[in-house]
Amino acid sequence: MSISPPRLAIVGVGNCASSLIQGLTWYRRSGSTIGLMHPDIAGLSVGDITLACAFDVDQRKIGKPLAQAIFAPPNNARVFCSDPEDHGARVFAGPIGDGVADHLRNFDQQHRVAASPDSNTATLADVINVLRETRATVLVNYLPVGSQKASELYAQACLDTRIAMVNCIPAFIASDGTWAGRFAKANIPLIGDDIKSQFGATIVHRQLMALAESRGFTIDSSYQLNVGGNTDFLNMLERSRLGSKKISKTEAVNSQLKTALDQDHIHIGPSDYIPFLADNKVCYIRMNVRGFGGLPMELDLKLSVDDSPNSAGIVVDAVRCAALALHRKTGGPLAEVSAALMKHPPVQRPDALAAAEMDQWIIGTA
Repeated sequence: MSISPPRLAIVGVGNCASSLIQGLTWYRRSGSTIGLMHPDIAGLSVGDITLACAFDVDQRKIGKPLAQAIFAPPNNARVFCSDPEDHGARVFAGPIGDGVADHLRNFDQQHRVAASPDSNTATLADVINVLRETRATVLVNYLPVGSQKASELYAQACLDTRIAMVNCIPAFIASDGTWAGRFAKANIPLIGDDIKSQFGATIVHRQLMALAESRGFTIDSSYQLNVGGNTDFLNMLERSRLGSKKISKTEAVNSQLKTALDQDHIHIGPSDYIPFLADNKVCYIRMNVRGFGGLPMELDLKLSVDDSPNSAGIVVDAVRCAALALHRKTGGPLAEVSAALMKHPPVQRPDALAAAEMDQWIIGTA
């Protein structure tokens, strides 16, 4: 089965895009499979993914080759491939919409979004024209948390150009009945919403909660606090943008329990922005449980990880699954893939079962 390699359009040229683009070249050159869940998906390796175009609103990135733009301020992801290939792709002005928090426009010279005048006039039609001219086949949404309207604009662009969408943020598209129905009717693949890190706070918290319950413990309460120094955490200082993020992360953990905790006994969400952490994310998980004889037990865990590469390891699988769905002419939300790779999929599944069902989907037996 010969599948056309996906041509990637990236929305939001931040740290996540930087790690992803560096990784595509690193795997292409090295031939390594370290850090990959699926070295091969239907004959596609990570290095087979090519770049078509990108969209951003920051004038320091617009108009530049993509391989240069990923290193422009305020990006601070770790550099592990200093000369990535971009296949001639460059960054175009995208519509601003609700994609920029007000406090980021004038935060400081290092971190502020230097919004381009072109983005103030960019339209859905402009996005559609770029996608068609660059022959993109899969769009990855890396917009900041809280960008529901902007995400919907790019979802519409995918429908109008008939390209697959991978929604990495907690703007509800795949898990929204109306949008899911539109992608299903158009027979266009959709994967979402809100990407799980490959080995991050949510997946670890989910596993620990499910493990405790499976071993007969009663969970009384739990919290997860996250801090970091990238623009994702800076963006989330505006608490009004966190509604969907808290829903996504809380449901992702609660969904693994037979008896979900009520909102007074579970707290999951970003805690603060600490500039010197850069792209390092530090997670603190606390669980208060009772075991044999009703006796209490406490668990405290700290996880420290480079945030953006942790997401890239998931995106390379999602993009290749989207390409496989295009080849099969399978549209609408990809339930098995979304459940395995996303925090807020249309249908939640236990992690081990979701991973197995995704593998069955890949080989065509689901």
